[in-house]
Amino acid sequence: MVNGTDVIPTDDWLSVPEIMERTGAPLLTVRRWLQDRELIGLRRGPNNAVMVPAGFLDDDGPLGPLRGTITVLADGGMSDEEIIGWLHRPDDSLPGGSPVASLHAGAKTEVRRRAQEEAF
Repeated sequence: MVNGTDVIPTDDWLSVPEIMERTGAPLLTVRRWLQDRELIGLRRGPNNAVMVPAGFLDDDGPLGPLRGTITVLADGGMSDEEIIGWLHRPDDSLPGGSPVASLHAGAKTEVRRRAQEEAF
């Protein structure tokens, strides 16, 4: 399985304060997104802070179809690190070249189908 921390460039991770700045959401909202698994992240960096891949957000908050895709993969037994890696794994047969890019392109159904195949 692709390691989630290895597949994403260092500058493509956002801290909780950066998510707040990008979306205009208050701290409690960002924490709720993480608690409700609308977003997932990993502890990274010298402060071991929770960081979220930037591609998991649009300007208003979590990417809409992300939560269901995370749920499918987690129900299949994947860890958050494995889910992040899977969502960023290059795949030229998908619009945008990866599952997360395909979610941005509106290809939720195809990404979920592949997530179900991968997870089960």
